[in-house]
Parts: sequence; C-alpha cells; structure tokens
Amino acid sequence: MSKKTPALLVLEDGRVFRGVSYGAEGETFGEAVFTTGMTGYQETLTDPSYHRQIVVQTAPHIGNTGINEEDPESRRIWVAGYVVRDPARRPSSWRARRHLEDALVEAGIVGIAGIDTRALTRHLRERGAMRAGISTTETNPDALLARVLASPPMEGADLAGEVTTPTPYVVPARGAKRFTVAAIDLGMKAMTPQRLAERGIETHVLPATATLDDILAIDPDGVFISNGPGDPAASHHPVELARGALRAGLPLFGICFGNQIFARALGFGTYKLRFGHRGINQPVRDLRTRKVEITTHNHGFAVAWPGRDPGDTRIPTRDGADSYPAVETEFGVAEVSHVCLNDGVIEGLRLRGPSGTERAFSVQYHPEAAAGPHDAAYLFDRFADLMTAHRGGK
Repeated sequence: MSKKTPALLVLEDGRVFRGVSYGAEGETFGEAVFTTGMTGYQETLTDPSYHRQIVVQTAPHIGNTGINEEDPESRRIWVAGYVVRDPARRPSSWRARRHLEDALVEAGIVGIAGIDTRALTRHLRERGAMRAGISTTETNPDALLARVLASPPMEGADLAGEVTTPTPYVVPARGAKRFTVAAIDLGMKAMTPQRLAERGIETHVLPATATLDDILAIDPDGVFISNGPGDPAASHHPVELARGALRAGLPLFGICFGNQIFARALGFGTYKLRFGHRGINQPVRDLRTRKVEITTHNHGFAVAWPGRDPGDTRIPTRDGADSYPAVETEFGVAEVSHVCLNDGVIEGLRLRGPSGTERAFSVQYHPEAAAGPHDAAYLFDRFADLMTAHRGGK
C-alpha cells in the first residue's frame, strides 16, 4: 500500500485535526456537518443537498461496499469535502464496480482520513456546524484558518440554481398513468421521481428557474417541490412559484428544502439549526396519528413558528396544540403535522382550505428513503390521494 500524503483539517474556531489524504489531493472549503448513517454513503455523496458542505461520517468504517452504478442520486458527487476515520482497504460487495476513493479522485473531491471523527462530531454538536477547510498542500494551520474564515458561510447562500437540472425532462409513470406532476428541481434526488412513477405518476422535472406559466403549460394534477441545498431565506423565486401554484389551486407536496419553501410561501420564517439533522435514523412523530417514523434527514435549516422560540425543544403532546397552534394564512389554515422527537423541530406542515379539506402538505425529511428506512413511503400515496380528491372536486 502506497504511503499517503499528510492532510490537515481546520475548523473556523481554530480546532485542528491531522490525518492523511483520502480522495483527490489539493484544498477545499465548505460547511462542516456530520451524518449519522452507517450505510448509504454513495447516496450521501451524490445528494445535491450536500453541495458546498464537508461531510463527516460518524460511522468509522466507510467504503466497504465500494461504488456501484445503481445507487447514485444525481449526475455527480456534490460534497465539497469528505471526512472518514477508517476507509476500507478494498470493497466487498457483488455490486461494487470500483473503490470509493477512486470515485473521489475522479470527481476531484478532497478528503481526509485517519482522524478521530467521534471527537470531531462531538465538537460540531457542542459548537455547531461551521466552516472548515481540508488541505493536502498546506502544513500551516494558521494559514489554512485564514482561508477558512475568508470562505462564504451557508447563511445567505442561494444554491438551488447551481444544482438544478439544466433542462426539463420527463420520468414516465410505471404501468397505467394516473396523474401528471410538475416537479421543481431545487436539488432533487433521482429516487424521488421513481417513487412517484411507482404510483402511476408521470413527472415533468423542471429547472429551478421555471415560471408558473411553465408549470401551467404541463396542465399538472399537482406540483412537487424538491429537496436542495442552501439557505431558504435566500431562495426567493421558488417561494413565489409555490405561491403561484397555491393561488392556481394546485395540490402541492414539498420535501426537505421544499418544506422550507412551502413554509415561506405561507408567510413563515426559517432559521439555522445548531448542527442540523443528517442521517438515516431520525425519529419523527406524526401529530395526528401519534405514529413514530424512523426517517432520513439532511437539513441545516428549519421552519420557525409564530409564538414559539426556535430553542424550545418541547415535544407536543396533544395534536400539536401545546406548542404549535394552527395559523390562518392567505391560502388557508396551516398546521404543524410532524415533529422531531429529538428536539421538537418542525418536520412537516399541512394546509387546509376553507372547507377544512387538505390542499397541500410538506415534510422536512426524505420519504424516498435513498438511503434509509421506508417508514415514510406512504407520503407519496398521500400525495396521490390529494390529487384524486382535487380532481373529484373540479
């Protein structure tokens, strides 16, 4: 085994970790975040929501299943940098086509291995997600720190335009076509339109720059707003697009970043979480059914609710009435539908029209479960039911 190049990781608060190169050599900067999944690293790397982030894997052994051709969630690896403790020396899976490190080198992703990722994760949990730099060319931590501090923060970053599809495309329904959906790609994962296709939905994927006229030209039964990277408070066009869809009376379903865009369209604010929710093992409660789902997350921002302090970690005990009262909006009555059982953060919204019937909803997590548990797959059926009800009401 060839000798590895020394590598340096510096956080914006001055904390230093020394290890060896893993992936491409060079230098990179981004927001350091950690993800708790023990599997699914290929889906993590190719998730556009991780654009401009340095991802720390809390699971120590990474790369054991290699890289295959079936699991990528987009056209490329999006992470800004990659941090692992103990990379596998060789992959061991019948599906593997190459080593993880080879894929990182090919994509030009600078990473670091051989550091104490548990200590790094604890530091980020205590101090919060922060900017960081990884370098295999710089040996002076102070010099690298200066460049970290000069790098852009995630707050105020409008990134959807950097990860969206450049041109529209269509994912056909499987079997008999039941519905047509216009999907706004703010960083959508490939599995999402496949989950819609399984339910007889033909999905027209549109760029983040699409207009309401582009949506209406499809004559859709519903509108889907995808996940994506960046600060929702800096993403104005998708908010206006969501408002236009609601004014047009179209059923709407948003996930992750789409949940935050939906919230802003309803008039609510957003805020940055201390260290975010990332991983495939996050517990969420449906406030109507009281059912607990284990879900996949990747978000650093959350929805703010009138009258509730963002630091309030209480878990609602009675249909959300204890800490998340319903709010009248321009489009109807908005309610919190799901909360995280770790910290009480809003994980889902529901909008009811004048007659009390549901007209739109969103969740902060990833029901397409790539990778992760399938507890939330029913949400795609709920979207189909919403479109069925809307069609019947015409």
